[in-house]
Amino acid sequence: MSNLSNKNVLLGISGSIAAYKSAELIRRLQDFGATVRVVMTKSSMEFITPLTMQALSKNPVHTELLDEASESAMSHIELARWADFLIIAPASANLIAKLTHGRSDNLLTAICLATSSDILLAPAMNQQMWLNTATQENIAILRSRGYYISAPEDGDQACGETGPGRMAEPSQIISLTNTLFQSGLLAGTNMLITAGPTREPLDPVRYLTNHSSGKMGFALAEAACSAGAKVTLVTGPVNLQTPRYVARYDVETAQDMLEACLEHATSADIFIGCAAVSDYRPKYRNPEKIKKSGELLKLELVRNPDVLSHIAGKFEQIFCLGFAAETHHVLENARQKLLTKKLGLIVANDVSNPEIGFDSDLNEVSLIWHTGEEKLPQASKTVIAKQIIDRLASLYIDTRN
Repeated sequence: MSNLSNKNVLLGISGSIAAYKSAELIRRLQDFGATVRVVMTKSSMEFITPLTMQALSKNPVHTELLDEASESAMSHIELARWADFLIIAPASANLIAKLTHGRSDNLLTAICLATSSDILLAPAMNQQMWLNTATQENIAILRSRGYYISAPEDGDQACGETGPGRMAEPSQIISLTNTLFQSGLLAGTNMLITAGPTREPLDPVRYLTNHSSGKMGFALAEAACSAGAKVTLVTGPVNLQTPRYVARYDVETAQDMLEACLEHATSADIFIGCAAVSDYRPKYRNPEKIKKSGELLKLELVRNPDVLSHIAGKFEQIFCLGFAAETHHVLENARQKLLTKKLGLIVANDVSNPEIGFDSDLNEVSLIWHTGEEKLPQASKTVIAKQIIDRLASLYIDTRN
């Protein structure tokens, strides 16, 4: 049975030549067992008619914000409650900008504000419009709010130009939608993950930091999504692509990371502290570059907040997983951290091993929990991440039964 079987999917169509693809998308959604209703903006009706969409969906097409035919004349509330999932395909640059700024001047944008269901956008526009900084910033903001994006494809465009901006094919949108409805071990859970290093500025030029590529944390985010979790990723400065379906927040300092985590932990079921957070920061940040003035330079450092301990201590209902990156007495130190930080699971790794050290694509770890231990042999971080998530899911489910 399809993950879309018996689901109510609301399809929004905005003004774009790619609106013709929406007709096939309706048919494909129905083939997978979904019930489809359609909302069209005024500009979309310049490209394809409501009659066509009604004939294909076998349901009336909704176009007006205040509809006398609907209960209480508030169709946006009715449709927002009806939908299990919203797909906006095509999503024009104008519509994306409206959603970013919370506009609700038409039925479709009002539904997006009123619904608690997930929303998938399939952008479609000229390649220069897609690459424009304003559009890219809008997309980043919407991702951070939990919107899913089916990225546009690269190719020939109706305007005669070539580049990114073509709406994703209906088959790709269906595949993504099916994935979002998957019933994995962690389906229905909200997961908060930290990744990468933090940076503590000494002056405008220099900073203190820890070695971290962020690869392990990003691999965990991807594996958690595959297991059905809705993932929020708070990351320090890294040069990595955001995993699909993940809401990403970029921070710099340990204090920044703590504040972001405290904000998102209120809705989290599981927390994974994978970031290499700096233990100390300069007591004073020099506003100007520090000049060489002798053989020795003395710095006064103060303790940074322990992000993992803060979350585990403040939110007792959250299942917390931590990492112990050690160079000696690896297992002993990890077992101690498991207890002192009140964790449900800890991952111990020997960072002195150059084969699995920082920036490597490989890892080799031991999982330690209160009733057992498991050694994971050397493998890619992608494989290790999946194994960690599988063990975490098992322990998390046990605590909820």
